[in-house]
Amino acid sequence: MSKLSGKERWLPVAFLFALLTGAACLSFSFTSGNANEKPNVSVPSVSAINTVNTRLYDSLHLDETGLSRNAFQYAITGYNKLLAEGKIQNDSVLSIVDFSLSSGKKRLFVINPKTGNMLFNTYVSHGKNSGDDIATSFSNEPNSFKSSLGFYVTGNTYKGEHGYSLRLIGEEEGINDNALSRGIVMHSAWYVSEKLARKRGFIGRSQGCPAIPTTVYKSIIQKIKDGSCLFLYGSDKLYTSSSRLIQPELS
Repeated sequence: MSKLSGKERWLPVAFLFALLTGAACLSFSFTSGNANEKPNVSVPSVSAINTVNTRLYDSLHLDETGLSRNAFQYAITGYNKLLAEGKIQNDSVLSIVDFSLSSGKKRLFVINPKTGNMLFNTYVSHGKNSGDDIATSFSNEPNSFKSSLGFYVTGNTYKGEHGYSLRLIGEEEGINDNALSRGIVMHSAWYVSEKLARKRGFIGRSQGCPAIPTTVYKSIIQKIKDGSCLFLYGSDKLYTSSSRLIQPELS
C-alpha cells in the first residue's frame, strides 16, 4: 500500500469518527456569565462508539481483508485509552496484527486513524511455539519463543542481528511487559514473504517477534516508529478477560 501524501491535521479520534460517519459522538454546551466555568462534555455511550467504529470498519472494507471486527474494535478502544494516558506520541498511526488469521494471509494492518486510510497491509510472523499456521498459544515469559498479545508502544530503531529493527514496549502488565527484556522487536525476515505464503500456504515463524517482509520493512518501521500504537490480537479468552485496555469505558 502506498503512503499518504498531503498535509494532515490533528483531530481527536472521536471527532474524526464523527466526521467520517456523520455521527455526533461528542456534544458540548457552554454556560455564559462565568469565565471559570468549564463546558459540559457529553461522553459518547458504548453503543454510540461501537456504531461509529462499525461504520469505519465497513468504510475501510476491512471485512474483505480478513481483519477481525473484534480485533479492530479492541484496537480502537485501547488506542484511545493509551492516547488519553499520554502514552502515544505518534498518533497518526495504528497498527493491528490479527493472529486469528493464518500466517499465509496479510494480517498486519497499518491504519491512519485520523483519516481512515490504510497505509500498509502485509504478512507478519508469530512465534514458533505459538502454533503452526495459526497462533493459538501466547506467553510473556523469556525463552518461550511465543508471541505476546496486547498493546505496545513503538520505541526507537537500531541496527542489530536482523538489521534495521524497531523496539517494542509492552503496555500490559503480566501480558507483554517483558517484551524489551525478551528482545521482542519488529524486524525483517526472509521467511516472511508472499512467495512462501503462496507456495505452501503459510510463512515461517520467529522466536516471538512480529517479523515482516524484507520488501517493505524499512517503510513500515520508518512510519510506525517513535511512539505509535501496535496491537497484537488473537482468539484468546484469557487475554480478552484480563486486559484493561480493551474494555470500553461505561458512561
